[in-house]
Amino acid sequence: MFIKLDLPYASSLAATFIPHTTLFLGDSILEVVNLLKKVLGCILAFHLLSINGFAQTNSQIEIFDIHKGKVIRVLEMDRNIHHKAEKILGDITGVVVKYNPIPNNGYMIRIPLEPNVKVRNQWFVDLVDEVTIIIPDQEKAYLMVVDDENQPHFLTFKGDVAKIEGLLNFQP
Repeated sequence: MFIKLDLPYASSLAATFIPHTTLFLGDSILEVVNLLKKVLGCILAFHLLSINGFAQTNSQIEIFDIHKGKVIRVLEMDRNIHHKAEKILGDITGVVVKYNPIPNNGYMIRIPLEPNVKVRNQWFVDLVDEVTIIIPDQEKAYLMVVDDENQPHFLTFKGDVAKIEGLLNFQP
């Protein structure tokens, strides 16, 4: 039920600019403003907490053992690794053509890219925020990148991953 209020006082800024207002169920302007402050404060606090938690987990390199099905090592990101990942993204040579591109054995190295890297070639055009290097036991390594629609793309690249493995002190 809407009620038209005539506020004779000007104790708040809102009452000064809106002397005649219609409020829901007869609440005063001060009650509505205080409620809005509380709701917006809760939303802001939740937003800040969720961003901080995401940022802490997303900025680490993870090495995943495919056979064990778990992360075996977590490392802090560094500029040299970011630079090598950018170079690999620039050296994409084609698309992996397999029915199931995730092997049964091997390793995957997930490298977050902050700042994001723009990849533009005939096989993939998008902004990349992380790259996963898939290192099968018996094959050459290849990449997995995810586009803005969360679709994975498996791509081949020239070169090898020995330099990144060396920077990570990782021997498969």
